[in-house]
Amino acid sequence: MLGPEDPAHEVILNAYYMDLYEVTNEDYKTYIETARITTLPRYWEDPSFNQPRQPVVGVTWKEARAFCRWKNKRLPTEAEWEKSARGQRPVKYPWGDEAPDKTRLNFNNQTGKTAPVGSYPEGKSDYGVFDLSGNVAEWVKDWHFPEYYLFSPKDNPPGPEKGHYKIIRGGNWQNNAEDVRLTYRNATVPKARSKTVGFRCAADVPSPAK
Repeated sequence: MLGPEDPAHEVILNAYYMDLYEVTNEDYKTYIETARITTLPRYWEDPSFNQPRQPVVGVTWKEARAFCRWKNKRLPTEAEWEKSARGQRPVKYPWGDEAPDKTRLNFNNQTGKTAPVGSYPEGKSDYGVFDLSGNVAEWVKDWHFPEYYLFSPKDNPPGPEKGHYKIIRGGNWQNNAEDVRLTYRNATVPKARSKTVGFRCAADVPSPAK
């Protein structure tokens, strides 16, 4: 039986940009005020999750997508997310193969809440991207389809065209060591507003001017 991470497969991606940090509450506050957003994230008033440099949580997939569009960006595809975490090595975690510990990530309920973004420089990926394991799991663009890896294109896989669940990647502050591996995948309904799920944005590299 295939697991949620199988089969291993090679993917080729066009160049893209990935935000180094998860979107923070202060980022989202600017969006709320500038774009006149009336629906606030869940936990917006919760002092355990609403500090300026903590990642914003309690937003749906559509709200995350809308924020990225406001920034002239987009949600990353699942393949882009994993590339940003893996770098060019067959590693278990963004930092390498060493076991997770409290110097590399916020996991295993060690703090009981999210940490300010960028708090774990020892855990960043080869590309310098922070918090890809632990802290909050992250919405990505793709719909979930269990067998997608069996027939997905090798070049720039866009994810399934439709589905019932959206992929989230990266584990979170409550997860144990097994569930913060960079290949670990999960999915939930797009309307979910969880205190363990946030997001970051990506962007295409502009084509050279002719």
